[in-house]
Amino acid sequence: MPVHRVAAPGWKWYRLVMNKDFPNAQLLTTPQALAQVLDAGTKPLVLDLRPAEDFAAGHVPGAVHIDLWGVSLIDTDPAPLAAFMWMIDHVLVARGVDGATPVVVYDEQSGIRAARAFWFLEYFGHPRVQMLDGGFTAWTRARLPVTRDAQAPPKSTWSGTPQAARIATWRDVKDRLHAPDAVIVDTRSDAEHSGAIVRAKRGGAIPGAVHIEWTRNLTADGDFKPASELRRIYEQAGVTPDKEVITYCQGGYRAAHAYLALRLLGYPRVRNYTGSWKEWGDREDLPIEGPRA
Repeated sequence: MPVHRVAAPGWKWYRLVMNKDFPNAQLLTTPQALAQVLDAGTKPLVLDLRPAEDFAAGHVPGAVHIDLWGVSLIDTDPAPLAAFMWMIDHVLVARGVDGATPVVVYDEQSGIRAARAFWFLEYFGHPRVQMLDGGFTAWTRARLPVTRDAQAPPKSTWSGTPQAARIATWRDVKDRLHAPDAVIVDTRSDAEHSGAIVRAKRGGAIPGAVHIEWTRNLTADGDFKPASELRRIYEQAGVTPDKEVITYCQGGYRAAHAYLALRLLGYPRVRNYTGSWKEWGDREDLPIEGPRA
């Protein structure tokens, strides 16, 4: 495949042209493109979101390990939200994130761990973040080099600027219930959406939510489906670019995956309800659609 060079202030970026027709194709990179840029003079910061034991067994050369799994927020009122995001910002900076260096995130596939890191970085206003499409599985399938060597992350004092348009709180969701210009997308499993599996004080779904499980975004190989397939999935469910879209799951991980899928498709208004069902289902003052047979 041909290589295109994309220039931006302070660094250069290379990517392979992907035949997926995404309006925002620059949000993904391929194993081959990442391998080329790692051999170039200006390198991105590569963040491996997999479990520590997987990173230790082998990773992309030069990658820095960061595991945000299990670090969730279940109260999106202003004070706890600010405290949680301060902590995430601090962790990202401790792993070398700055505003001048492009960042590539990956996990085992185009998965929810990397998607959540992608969303955090966009929330903090990072100007250039990409996901490695297909993740570490695609990297090894391409027979690219793997190492067990680890290195200290670069030093950084960067502090992100929160982008309110990227996030939804419980108040935002409540305000947008049944709004004609908004749609809420439930990315959980069928059993969670129906209430057969209960993972909060109450089971069920946010009223009026459209159900599109996050796994439908991916091919059998674990990379993103082409734009035409993703667009059909979402638009047939009424999730169209003219609407504000709020995604949710149990704790904001799977919701971040749908957020990225819709960003790839060029949707202009997409927000991740990071508190998701754990917060909504625990709050008995908020309405739900109860368990269904």
